[in-house]
Amino acid sequence: MSVKVLVKRLAHGQDLPLPAYQSSSAAGLDLVAAIPKHAKLVLEPGGRDLVPTGLAIQLADGYEAQIRPRSGLALRYGVTILNSPGTIDADYRGEICVVLINHGSEPFEIARGDRIAQMVVAPVVQAQLEEVELLTASERGAGGFGSTGVALSEWSPE
Repeated sequence: MSVKVLVKRLAHGQDLPLPAYQSSSAAGLDLVAAIPKHAKLVLEPGGRDLVPTGLAIQLADGYEAQIRPRSGLALRYGVTILNSPGTIDADYRGEICVVLINHGSEPFEIARGDRIAQMVVAPVVQAQLEEVELLTASERGAGGFGSTGVALSEWSPE
């Protein structure tokens, strides 16, 4: 299944590649950093920054774009997206920017064109809320965090 997404390259992203899938079955398109040429953005441990992509998009009504972390950055460096997943609504026309945070122990350097996140386009279902006095009973009931499995404090890898 595919859906058309209109893409506008902004002035500071003209020479960068458009987002691309890295395999035929990939769900996410890679987004790259559109920071100035010959500049480096350094995320210190615990630091965060808003990284521009140089792109704006137009989605069809009924779709969103989710901005998600790249697993390799998270595993190797502890760098991820602070508000993950970020949501781009169908009516947003501004630049896509990514809020990166460094949970690692070393500074992380970002250069122009580095792959920083992935974008997944997905259908959206809008809920129709109906207020009621009572909800039907369920086996789980009001059991919350950890109620459907072993609590983390009780977990053992053995």
